[in-house]
Amino acid sequence: MAAPAKAPVAAARALFNNGLLSISSGSELSAETDVEETVVLVHGLWMRGWVMALLGLRLRRCGFRVVAFSYPSVRCSLSQNARRLSRFAADIAGARLHFVGHSLGGLVVLQMLAEFPQARSGRVVLMGTPYRASHSARRMARVAPGRALIGRGLAQWLAQTAHPSGASREVGVVAGCRSIGFGRLLGGLARPNDGVVAVHETRVPGALDHAVLRVSHSGMLLSAAVARQVCAFLKDGHFLQDSKPS
Repeated sequence: MAAPAKAPVAAARALFNNGLLSISSGSELSAETDVEETVVLVHGLWMRGWVMALLGLRLRRCGFRVVAFSYPSVRCSLSQNARRLSRFAADIAGARLHFVGHSLGGLVVLQMLAEFPQARSGRVVLMGTPYRASHSARRMARVAPGRALIGRGLAQWLAQTAHPSGASREVGVVAGCRSIGFGRLLGGLARPNDGVVAVHETRVPGALDHAVLRVSHSGMLLSAAVARQVCAFLKDGHFLQDSKPS
């Protein structure tokens, strides 16, 4: 099943290597005073910013300026990475600032909005984000090696009694229902799921819209259909009508 993904992954790496997507982890991003709307892409666990490159290119074609934020997804807490993202966002020029977070990246975005509110308006899209805890992460956290793998950020989210919902922003959620991923190997993952996160785990109270697409957890980063839905929500505050699986 991995072979079809090689070309899109290679394309994403090429976009990163050729500088077609700005990727950073701090305040070195230069200001551009003529930019009105920017999308900040935030990757998930065990990843770096380059994995968002193909999605970033598609959002650029949709009319947005796009930058990707990289952060230490394992060794730093959720609050530490939220502070990093807040500082990163403060150096981006423009009237509106949108955030798109994949998996753990969505939790980093929500934690940032709760702890370090952003003054500029903009929408938020969460992709495969385990908002209502995570069965897969809890199973892994039962043993020391698993706790090391999920890292301090996800551990903080699981331990919090109250979860920020991004209520100050318009939030849209994309979930996958193609069950391909390591979560299936752990057993007990509720259906439908994307192979790592169950659809019901992605539901956020107060979200404006929730789309379920036939993609896996990692596959949504490479999906043109997902990119179209993200673009639609960032522009109009709702997903396209074909966002439900038949």
